[in-house]
Amino acid sequence: MRPCRPAQRQRHGPQRMRLRSILFVPADRPERFAKAAASGADAIILDLEDSVALSQKPMARQAVADWLAAPRRSASFVRVNPLSSGLIDADLSAILPGKPDAIVFPKAEGAASIALLDGKMRGLLGDDATIPPILPIATETAAAMFELGSYRDCADRLIGISWGAEDLPAAIGAVSGREADGRFTPPTELARSLCLFGAHAAGVLAIETVFPQFSDADGLRAYAARGRRDGFNAMLAIHPAQVATINAAFSPSEAEIADAQAIVAAFAAAPDAGTLQLNGRMIDAPHLKAARALLARIN
Repeated sequence: MRPCRPAQRQRHGPQRMRLRSILFVPADRPERFAKAAASGADAIILDLEDSVALSQKPMARQAVADWLAAPRRSASFVRVNPLSSGLIDADLSAILPGKPDAIVFPKAEGAASIALLDGKMRGLLGDDATIPPILPIATETAAAMFELGSYRDCADRLIGISWGAEDLPAAIGAVSGREADGRFTPPTELARSLCLFGAHAAGVLAIETVFPQFSDADGLRAYAARGRRDGFNAMLAIHPAQVATINAAFSPSEAEIADAQAIVAAFAAAPDAGTLQLNGRMIDAPHLKAARALLARIN
């Protein structure tokens, strides 16, 4: 098995995108593609996996290929079927000619699985082609949980790392991944945390999973705010109505931007200082790092 190698990056490719919200749309519902693209989401995911019945997958592949072949105003990712499904080769053959902006990779199991997917794409497109970056859904099997630290070995092939709260409980025989009040159970919460740490260890976007109750606006707002608080950079969405709330949650406020600018300016004015006082509080190197990261996300 060949190791992961960096893809040739497109000048205006997804690595340069601002990602806050990423909206799923079933690939067998092409009448919804344009609405999803116009929702305000930073990217859409045309889903060939769970949302499409087996009998509908050939039609869905063609619908995705047709969408990708036309001019598009929104970054368009495609979720293919898992490596073990027997379906992924047909998925890739249909969609790669249209140059999707990223491949969403379900049931990923660390860097070795990224290398396998990368090899399949290179086999179809050639080593000199622009190979789409990959967004693994990295917590959907028991084995995947032990591989979350390995993504730093193939970080140049990734656009981010996300996780799922539904497949893992099924994979381990759990009755549910959520408590009666909607909170995640301890095993599911562990998966979320390890995804977060794995993404930051790799230096790529940490992407929060979906909030399934799309009619619960207050619940979504609280969930997205928790994700931003904990260190996630973006979030998956399942309905266009969720996009505006997610975008707001993952966009720094004017006050946050001003504070970050003040921190950077304070250290620029005192480059030899280890700690400084700013507006009645102590700031040091971690504050400067966080301020620079926040400003980088908006520039």
